[in-house]
Amino acid sequence: MKKILCDFRFLLFLAAAAFIYIQMRLFATQSQYADRLADAIESENQCTSQLRTLIDQISSQQGQIVSLEEEKQRLEQECGQLKVLVQELERKGLDRLIDKEQVPVAAVVIMACNRADYLERTVKSILKYQSSVASKFPLFVSQDGSHPAVKEKALSYDQLTYMQHLDYEPVHTDRPGELIAYYKIARHYKWALDGLFYKHNFSRVIILEDDMEIAPDFFDYFESAAALLDKDKSIMAVSSWNDNGQKQFVHDPKVLYRSDFFPGLGWMLARSTWDELSPKWPKAYWDDWLRLKENHKDRQFIRPEVCRTYNFGEHGSSLGQFFKQYLEPIKLNDVLVDWKSMDLNYLIEDKYIKHFADIVKKAKPIRGTDLVLKARNIGGDVRIQYNDQPDFERIARQFGIFEEWKDGVPRTAYKGIVVFRYQIPQRIFLVGPGSLVQLGVNDS
Repeated sequence: MKKILCDFRFLLFLAAAAFIYIQMRLFATQSQYADRLADAIESENQCTSQLRTLIDQISSQQGQIVSLEEEKQRLEQECGQLKVLVQELERKGLDRLIDKEQVPVAAVVIMACNRADYLERTVKSILKYQSSVASKFPLFVSQDGSHPAVKEKALSYDQLTYMQHLDYEPVHTDRPGELIAYYKIARHYKWALDGLFYKHNFSRVIILEDDMEIAPDFFDYFESAAALLDKDKSIMAVSSWNDNGQKQFVHDPKVLYRSDFFPGLGWMLARSTWDELSPKWPKAYWDDWLRLKENHKDRQFIRPEVCRTYNFGEHGSSLGQFFKQYLEPIKLNDVLVDWKSMDLNYLIEDKYIKHFADIVKKAKPIRGTDLVLKARNIGGDVRIQYNDQPDFERIARQFGIFEEWKDGVPRTAYKGIVVFRYQIPQRIFLVGPGSLVQLGVNDS
Protein backbone atom coordinates (compact mmCIF):
# COMPACT_ATOMS: atom_id res chain seq x y z
CA MET A 1 0.00 0.00 0.00
CA LYS A 2 2.79 2.29 0.93
CA LYS A 3 4.45 1.50 -2.37
CA ILE A 4 1.32 2.37 -4.30
CA LEU A 5 0.91 5.62 -2.35
CA CYS A 6 4.52 6.45 -3.00
CA ASP A 7 4.12 5.79 -6.70
CA PHE A 8 0.97 7.96 -6.77
CA ARG A 9 2.76 10.83 -5.04
CA PHE A 10 5.64 10.48 -7.44
CA LEU A 11 3.27 10.65 -10.43
CA LEU A 12 1.48 13.57 -8.84
CA PHE A 13 4.81 15.34 -8.43
CA LEU A 14 5.68 14.70 -12.09
CA ALA A 15 2.29 15.99 -13.15
CA ALA A 16 2.76 19.11 -11.03
CA ALA A 17 6.24 19.63 -12.46
CA ALA A 18 4.92 19.22 -16.00
CA PHE A 19 2.10 21.66 -15.24
CA ILE A 20 4.50 24.19 -13.80
CA TYR A 21 6.80 23.81 -16.83
CA ILE A 22 3.88 24.24 -19.23
CA GLN A 23 2.68 27.29 -17.32
CA MET A 24 6.17 28.79 -17.44
CA ARG A 25 6.39 28.19 -21.17
CA LEU A 26 2.98 29.69 -21.68
CA PHE A 27 4.00 32.73 -19.61
CA ALA A 28 7.22 33.15 -21.62
CA THR A 29 5.32 32.83 -24.88
CA GLN A 30 2.72 35.35 -23.73
CA SER A 31 5.51 37.73 -22.74
CA GLN A 32 7.08 37.45 -26.21
CA TYR A 33 3.74 38.03 -27.88
CA ALA A 34 3.08 40.94 -25.56
CA ASP A 35 6.44 42.49 -26.49
CA ARG A 36 5.78 41.93 -30.16
CA LEU A 37 2.31 43.40 -29.81
CA ALA A 38 3.77 46.43 -28.05
CA ASP A 39 6.35 46.85 -30.84
CA ALA A 40 3.61 46.49 -33.46
CA ILE A 41 1.46 49.08 -31.67
CA GLU A 42 4.47 51.47 -31.44
CA SER A 43 5.25 50.95 -35.15
CA GLU A 44 1.61 51.56 -35.99
CA ASN A 45 1.67 54.75 -33.94
CA GLN A 46 4.85 55.91 -35.75
CA CYS A 47 3.30 55.12 -39.13
CA THR A 48 0.16 56.96 -38.14
CA SER A 49 2.26 59.95 -37.02
CA GLN A 50 4.29 59.93 -40.27
CA LEU A 51 1.12 59.57 -42.30
CA ARG A 52 -0.40 62.55 -40.53
CA THR A 53 2.82 64.54 -41.18
CA LEU A 54 2.71 63.63 -44.86
CA ILE A 55 -0.97 64.54 -45.02
CA ASP A 56 -0.13 67.90 -43.41
CA GLN A 57 2.75 68.48 -45.90
CA ILE A 58 0.54 67.54 -48.84
CA SER A 59 -2.14 69.86 -47.57
CA SER A 60 0.42 72.65 -47.19
CA GLN A 61 1.84 72.06 -50.68
CA GLN A 62 -1.65 71.95 -52.11
CA GLY A 63 -2.22 75.32 -50.49
CA GLN A 64 1.01 76.64 -52.01
CA ILE A 65 0.04 75.25 -55.42
CA VAL A 66 -3.31 76.98 -55.18
CA SER A 67 -1.54 80.18 -54.11
CA LEU A 68 0.93 79.90 -57.01
CA GLU A 69 -1.89 79.26 -59.44
CA GLU A 70 -3.62 82.37 -58.20
CA GLU A 71 -0.35 84.35 -58.48
CA LYS A 72 0.17 83.02 -61.99
CA GLN A 73 -3.34 84.10 -62.99
CA ARG A 74 -2.74 87.52 -61.42
CA LEU A 75 0.57 87.96 -63.31
CA GLU A 76 -1.02 86.83 -66.56
CA GLN A 77 -3.76 89.40 -66.05
CA GLU A 78 -1.16 92.11 -65.34
CA CYS A 79 0.87 91.09 -68.43
CA GLY A 80 -2.27 91.28 -70.50
CA GLN A 81 -3.02 94.72 -69.11
CA LEU A 82 0.57 95.86 -69.80
CA LYS A 83 0.36 94.60 -73.39
CA VAL A 84 -2.85 96.51 -73.89
CA LEU A 85 -1.21 99.59 -72.37
CA VAL A 86 1.87 99.31 -74.61
CA GLN A 87 -0.32 98.85 -77.69
CA GLU A 88 -2.32 101.88 -76.66
CA LEU A 89 0.83 103.96 -76.16
CA GLU A 90 2.17 102.89 -79.54
CA ARG A 91 -1.16 103.66 -81.16
CA LYS A 92 -1.19 107.14 -79.73
CA GLY A 93 2.46 107.72 -80.62
CA LEU A 94 3.36 108.66 -77.08
CA ASP A 95 6.79 107.15 -77.56
CA ARG A 96 7.64 110.35 -79.39
CA LEU A 97 7.25 112.20 -76.12
CA ILE A 98 10.22 110.35 -74.63
CA ASP A 99 13.19 112.67 -74.17
CA LYS A 100 15.43 111.67 -77.04
CA GLU A 101 18.37 113.44 -75.43
CA GLN A 102 18.52 110.61 -72.92
CA VAL A 103 19.15 108.07 -75.66
CA PRO A 104 22.91 108.02 -76.39
CA VAL A 105 23.94 109.12 -79.86
CA ALA A 106 27.22 107.22 -79.52
CA ALA A 107 29.67 106.02 -76.92
CA VAL A 108 33.01 107.82 -77.09
CA VAL A 109 36.04 105.65 -76.34
CA ILE A 110 39.62 106.83 -75.91
CA MET A 111 42.08 104.07 -76.79
CA ALA A 112 45.03 104.28 -74.38
CA CYS A 113 48.09 102.28 -73.45
CA ASN A 114 51.11 103.80 -71.69
CA ARG A 115 51.02 107.59 -72.18
CA ALA A 116 49.46 109.10 -69.06
CA ASP A 117 50.39 112.68 -69.97
CA TYR A 118 48.84 112.32 -73.44
CA LEU A 119 45.70 110.77 -71.95
CA GLU A 120 45.28 113.67 -69.53
CA ARG A 121 45.51 116.21 -72.35
CA THR A 122 42.98 114.26 -74.42
CA VAL A 123 40.47 113.79 -71.59
CA LYS A 124 40.62 117.47 -70.64
CA SER A 125 39.98 118.47 -74.25
CA ILE A 126 36.98 116.14 -74.49
CA LEU A 127 35.44 117.04 -71.12
CA LYS A 128 35.58 120.70 -72.08
CA TYR A 129 32.82 120.06 -74.63
CA GLN A 130 31.36 116.71 -73.54
CA SER A 131 30.09 117.70 -70.10
CA SER A 132 27.01 119.44 -71.50
CA VAL A 133 26.11 116.44 -73.69
CA ALA A 134 27.30 113.62 -71.42
CA SER A 135 23.99 111.72 -71.66
CA LYS A 136 24.26 111.69 -75.45
CA PHE A 137 27.94 110.81 -75.59
CA PRO A 138 28.99 108.67 -72.57
CA LEU A 139 32.77 108.64 -72.28
CA PHE A 140 35.02 105.57 -71.87
CA VAL A 141 38.76 105.04 -71.58
CA SER A 142 39.97 101.64 -72.74
CA GLN A 143 43.50 100.83 -71.62
CA ASP A 144 45.57 98.11 -73.26
CA GLY A 145 47.81 96.63 -70.58
CA SER A 146 48.46 97.60 -66.98
CA HIS A 147 50.60 100.74 -67.08
CA PRO A 148 49.89 102.04 -63.53
CA ALA A 149 50.07 105.78 -64.30
CA VAL A 150 47.53 105.47 -67.13
CA LYS A 151 45.13 103.45 -64.98
CA GLU A 152 45.48 105.90 -62.09
CA LYS A 153 44.89 108.86 -64.40
CA ALA A 154 41.81 107.29 -66.00
CA LEU A 155 40.30 106.34 -62.63
CA SER A 156 40.80 109.89 -61.34
CA TYR A 157 37.94 111.11 -63.58
CA ASP A 158 34.41 110.48 -62.33
CA GLN A 159 33.00 111.56 -65.70
CA LEU A 160 34.19 108.47 -67.57
CA THR A 161 34.06 104.68 -67.41
CA TYR A 162 37.36 102.80 -67.30
CA MET A 163 37.93 99.58 -69.25
CA GLN A 164 41.11 97.48 -69.07
CA HIS A 165 42.29 95.01 -71.70
CA LEU A 166 44.72 92.47 -70.28
CA ASP A 167 46.12 90.25 -73.02
CA TYR A 168 48.85 87.79 -72.09
CA GLU A 169 48.70 85.75 -75.28
CA PRO A 170 52.07 85.85 -77.09
CA VAL A 171 52.23 87.76 -80.38
CA HIS A 172 53.48 85.98 -83.48
CA THR A 173 54.09 88.40 -86.35
CA ASP A 174 53.46 87.33 -89.94
CA ARG A 175 56.76 88.76 -91.16
CA PRO A 176 60.16 89.17 -89.47
CA GLY A 177 60.88 92.64 -88.17
CA GLU A 178 57.27 93.74 -87.76
CA LEU A 179 56.37 95.79 -84.70
CA ILE A 180 54.45 93.76 -82.15
CA ALA A 181 52.63 96.95 -81.14
CA TYR A 182 50.47 96.91 -84.28
CA TYR A 183 49.25 93.40 -83.43
CA LYS A 184 48.43 94.39 -79.84
CA ILE A 185 46.60 97.50 -81.06
CA ALA A 186 44.40 95.42 -83.37
CA ARG A 187 43.54 93.02 -80.54
CA HIS A 188 42.71 95.94 -78.26
CA TYR A 189 40.42 97.57 -80.82
CA LYS A 190 38.44 94.39 -81.33
CA TRP A 191 38.10 93.78 -77.58
CA ALA A 192 36.99 97.35 -76.88
CA LEU A 193 34.50 97.57 -79.74
CA ASP A 194 33.04 94.15 -78.95
CA GLY A 195 32.55 95.31 -75.37
CA LEU A 196 30.90 98.62 -76.27
CA PHE A 197 28.61 97.18 -78.94
CA TYR A 198 27.73 93.80 -77.41
CA LYS A 199 28.19 94.23 -73.64
CA HIS A 200 27.10 97.86 -73.26
CA ASN A 201 24.76 97.62 -76.26
CA PHE A 202 25.51 100.97 -77.92
CA SER A 203 24.24 101.50 -81.45
CA ARG A 204 27.22 103.68 -82.45
CA VAL A 205 30.75 104.23 -81.16
CA ILE A 206 33.16 107.12 -81.75
CA ILE A 207 36.77 105.97 -81.57
CA LEU A 208 39.47 108.38 -80.43
CA GLU A 209 43.07 107.84 -79.46
CA ASP A 210 44.94 109.12 -76.41
CA ASP A 211 46.79 111.81 -78.39
CA MET A 212 43.88 113.85 -79.73
CA GLU A 213 42.18 117.15 -79.02
CA ILE A 214 38.69 117.86 -80.31
CA ALA A 215 37.00 120.90 -81.87
CA PRO A 216 34.20 122.86 -80.15
CA ASP A 217 31.58 121.47 -82.56
CA PHE A 218 32.89 117.88 -82.44
CA PHE A 219 29.79 116.43 -80.79
CA ASP A 220 27.28 118.46 -82.81
CA TYR A 221 29.01 117.30 -85.97
CA PHE A 222 28.76 113.64 -85.07
CA GLU A 223 25.18 113.94 -83.84
CA SER A 224 24.11 115.38 -87.20
CA ALA A 225 26.16 112.81 -89.10
CA ALA A 226 24.60 109.93 -87.13
CA ALA A 227 21.37 110.35 -89.09
CA LEU A 228 23.32 109.99 -92.35
CA LEU A 229 25.04 106.87 -91.07
CA ASP A 230 21.68 105.29 -90.26
CA LYS A 231 19.98 106.40 -93.46
CA ASP A 232 22.63 105.67 -96.12
CA LYS A 233 24.13 102.18 -95.91
CA SER A 234 26.72 103.13 -98.55
CA ILE A 235 28.43 105.15 -95.78
CA MET A 236 30.72 102.86 -93.81
CA ALA A 237 31.84 105.38 -91.19
CA VAL A 238 31.97 109.09 -90.39
CA SER A 239 35.34 110.67 -89.67
CA SER A 240 36.40 113.94 -88.10
CA TRP A 241 39.72 113.88 -90.00
CA ASN A 242 41.06 115.18 -93.31
CA ASP A 243 44.51 113.87 -94.29
CA ASN A 244 45.04 117.06 -96.29
CA GLY A 245 43.65 119.22 -93.51
CA GLN A 246 46.77 121.34 -93.04
CA LYS A 247 46.19 125.07 -92.53
CA GLN A 248 47.22 125.99 -96.09
CA PHE A 249 44.81 123.48 -97.69
CA VAL A 250 41.51 124.19 -95.90
CA HIS A 251 39.07 127.06 -95.70
CA ASP A 252 35.37 126.29 -95.14
CA PRO A 253 34.44 124.56 -91.83
CA LYS A 254 30.92 123.78 -93.10
CA VAL A 255 32.01 121.65 -96.07
CA LEU A 256 31.84 117.86 -95.89
CA TYR A 257 32.94 115.31 -98.48
CA ARG A 258 32.47 111.66 -99.28
CA SER A 259 35.71 109.72 -99.66
CA ASP A 260 36.69 106.24 -100.83
CA PHE A 261 39.66 106.36 -98.45
CA PHE A 262 39.18 105.56 -94.75
CA PRO A 263 40.54 108.58 -92.82
CA GLY A 264 40.42 107.26 -89.24
CA LEU A 265 41.69 109.50 -86.40
CA GLY A 266 38.36 110.18 -84.74
CA TRP A 267 35.61 108.22 -86.45
CA MET A 268 32.12 106.88 -85.79
CA LEU A 269 30.98 103.35 -86.57
CA ALA A 270 27.51 101.78 -86.43
CA ARG A 271 26.83 98.44 -84.78
CA SER A 272 25.49 96.92 -88.01
CA THR A 273 28.87 97.52 -89.65
CA TRP A 274 30.76 96.14 -86.65
CA ASP A 275 28.61 92.99 -86.82
CA GLU A 276 30.20 92.45 -90.23
CA LEU A 277 33.77 93.45 -89.32
CA SER A 278 34.22 91.86 -85.91
CA PRO A 279 34.31 88.17 -86.99
CA LYS A 280 37.06 88.84 -89.56
CA TRP A 281 38.99 91.60 -87.77
CA PRO A 282 42.69 91.48 -88.76
CA LYS A 283 45.63 90.50 -86.57
CA ALA A 284 47.40 93.82 -87.25
CA TYR A 285 47.26 97.06 -89.27
CA TRP A 286 43.50 97.38 -88.83
CA ASP A 287 43.30 100.84 -90.46
CA ASP A 288 45.00 99.75 -93.69
CA TRP A 289 42.84 96.62 -93.60
CA LEU A 290 39.73 98.84 -93.64
CA ARG A 291 41.12 100.57 -96.73
CA LEU A 292 41.10 97.36 -98.75
CA LYS A 293 38.25 97.17 -101.24
CA GLU A 294 37.44 93.63 -100.17
CA ASN A 295 36.56 95.02 -96.72
CA HIS A 296 34.96 98.40 -97.38
CA LYS A 297 33.17 96.92 -100.45
CA ASP A 298 32.92 100.27 -102.25
CA ARG A 299 31.27 101.91 -99.26
CA GLN A 300 32.50 105.38 -98.51
CA PHE A 301 33.36 107.66 -95.60
CA ILE A 302 32.19 111.12 -94.63
CA ARG A 303 35.01 113.56 -93.82
CA PRO A 304 35.15 117.30 -93.15
CA GLU A 305 37.26 119.84 -94.99
CA VAL A 306 38.45 121.28 -91.65
CA CYS A 307 39.41 118.65 -89.07
CA ARG A 308 37.41 118.20 -85.88
CA THR A 309 40.32 116.41 -84.22
CA TYR A 310 43.96 117.34 -83.82
CA ASN A 311 46.62 114.67 -83.39
CA PHE A 312 49.47 115.82 -81.15
CA GLY A 313 51.04 112.38 -80.78
CA GLU A 314 54.59 112.85 -81.96
CA HIS A 315 55.73 109.88 -79.89
CA GLY A 316 53.87 106.59 -80.29
CA SER A 317 53.65 103.29 -82.15
CA SER A 318 54.14 104.93 -85.55
CA LEU A 319 57.39 106.49 -84.27
CA GLY A 320 56.38 109.99 -85.34
CA GLN A 321 55.92 109.05 -89.00
CA PHE A 322 54.58 112.03 -91.02
CA PHE A 323 54.18 114.11 -87.84
CA LYS A 324 56.19 117.22 -88.72
CA GLN A 325 55.10 117.33 -92.35
CA TYR A 326 51.44 116.31 -92.16
CA LEU A 327 50.12 116.15 -88.57
CA GLU A 328 51.60 119.12 -86.77
CA PRO A 329 50.31 121.69 -89.32
CA ILE A 330 46.72 120.37 -89.20
CA LYS A 331 44.05 123.02 -88.71
CA LEU A 332 41.69 122.19 -85.85
CA ASN A 333 38.34 123.82 -86.39
CA ASP A 334 37.70 126.71 -84.01
CA VAL A 335 34.34 127.87 -85.44
CA LEU A 336 31.02 126.87 -83.88
CA VAL A 337 29.04 125.49 -86.81
CA ASP A 338 25.30 125.13 -86.25
CA TRP A 339 25.06 121.58 -87.59
CA LYS A 340 21.48 121.13 -86.41
CA SER A 341 20.27 123.78 -88.84
CA MET A 342 22.22 122.36 -91.80
CA ASP A 343 20.72 120.03 -94.39
CA LEU A 344 23.22 117.24 -94.95
CA ASN A 345 21.10 115.29 -97.41
CA TYR A 346 23.40 116.37 -100.23
CA LEU A 347 25.79 113.74 -98.86
CA ILE A 348 23.36 110.89 -99.61
CA GLU A 349 24.97 108.75 -102.30
CA ASP A 350 22.71 109.44 -105.31
CA LYS A 351 22.59 113.18 -104.56
CA TYR A 352 26.26 113.59 -103.77
CA ILE A 353 27.60 112.29 -107.05
CA LYS A 354 25.58 114.97 -108.88
CA HIS A 355 26.54 117.62 -106.33
CA PHE A 356 30.24 116.81 -106.63
CA ALA A 357 30.08 116.51 -110.43
CA ASP A 358 28.65 120.03 -110.67
CA ILE A 359 31.55 121.43 -108.63
CA VAL A 360 34.21 119.58 -110.64
CA LYS A 361 32.61 120.51 -113.96
CA LYS A 362 32.91 124.22 -113.15
CA ALA A 363 36.63 123.96 -112.36
CA LYS A 364 38.97 125.14 -115.14
CA PRO A 365 41.25 122.41 -116.57
CA ILE A 366 44.98 123.12 -116.62
CA ARG A 367 47.72 120.94 -118.12
CA GLY A 368 51.42 120.83 -118.75
CA THR A 369 54.30 121.84 -116.53
CA ASP A 370 54.49 124.50 -113.81
CA LEU A 371 51.05 123.50 -112.55
CA VAL A 372 51.50 125.38 -109.28
CA LEU A 373 52.28 128.60 -111.11
CA LYS A 374 49.36 128.13 -113.50
CA ALA A 375 46.97 127.47 -110.63
CA ARG A 376 48.23 130.55 -108.86
CA ASN A 377 47.43 132.68 -111.90
CA ILE A 378 43.82 131.50 -112.04
CA GLY A 379 41.36 132.99 -109.62
CA GLY A 380 38.78 130.19 -109.47
CA ASP A 381 38.78 126.42 -109.01
CA VAL A 382 41.02 124.35 -111.27
CA ARG A 383 41.28 120.69 -112.12
CA ILE A 384 44.44 118.83 -113.06
CA GLN A 385 44.45 115.45 -114.77
CA TYR A 386 46.86 112.73 -113.60
CA ASN A 387 47.48 109.54 -115.56
CA ASP A 388 48.56 107.03 -112.91
CA GLN A 389 49.96 106.73 -109.41
CA PRO A 390 53.50 107.99 -110.23
CA ASP A 391 51.98 110.95 -112.07
CA PHE A 392 49.72 111.71 -109.10
CA GLU A 393 52.65 111.51 -106.70
CA ARG A 394 54.64 113.96 -108.85
CA ILE A 395 51.81 116.52 -108.87
CA ALA A 396 51.00 116.01 -105.17
CA ARG A 397 54.64 116.61 -104.33
CA GLN A 398 54.56 119.95 -106.14
CA PHE A 399 51.63 121.16 -104.01
CA GLY A 400 52.77 119.48 -100.78
CA ILE A 401 49.74 117.22 -100.14
CA PHE A 402 49.78 113.54 -99.19
CA GLU A 403 51.21 111.35 -101.95
CA GLU A 404 50.25 107.99 -100.39
CA TRP A 405 47.83 105.48 -101.96
CA LYS A 406 46.23 102.37 -100.46
CA ASP A 407 44.76 99.63 -102.64
CA GLY A 408 44.62 101.93 -105.66
CA VAL A 409 43.03 104.89 -103.84
CA PRO A 410 44.85 108.18 -102.99
CA ARG A 411 44.25 109.61 -99.52
CA THR A 412 40.98 111.64 -99.33
CA ALA A 413 39.98 110.66 -102.92
CA TYR A 414 36.41 110.33 -104.16
CA LYS A 415 36.06 108.58 -107.53
CA GLY A 416 39.81 109.07 -107.90
CA ILE A 417 39.56 112.86 -107.32
CA VAL A 418 41.55 114.55 -104.56
CA VAL A 419 40.36 118.06 -103.63
CA PHE A 420 42.13 120.64 -101.48
CA ARG A 421 42.37 124.41 -101.17
CA TYR A 422 45.40 126.12 -102.54
CA GLN A 423 44.88 129.84 -102.74
CA ILE A 424 42.04 130.36 -100.33
CA PRO A 425 39.27 129.91 -101.31
CA GLN A 426 40.49 128.35 -104.59
CA ARG A 427 40.06 124.56 -104.88
CA ILE A 428 42.39 122.22 -106.72
CA PHE A 429 40.90 118.97 -108.08
CA LEU A 430 43.45 116.27 -108.97
CA VAL A 431 41.43 114.12 -111.36
CA GLY A 432 42.13 110.47 -112.13
CA PRO A 433 42.02 108.95 -115.62
CA GLY A 434 38.48 107.58 -115.25
CA SER A 435 37.08 110.02 -112.71
CA LEU A 436 35.12 112.32 -115.03
CA VAL A 437 33.44 109.37 -116.73
CA GLN A 438 32.31 108.08 -113.32
CA LEU A 439 30.87 111.50 -112.53
CA GLY A 440 29.28 111.89 -115.94
CA VAL A 441 31.30 115.04 -116.69
CA ASN A 442 32.21 115.85 -120.29
CA ASP A 443 35.88 116.85 -120.56
CA SER A 444 35.60 118.51 -123.94
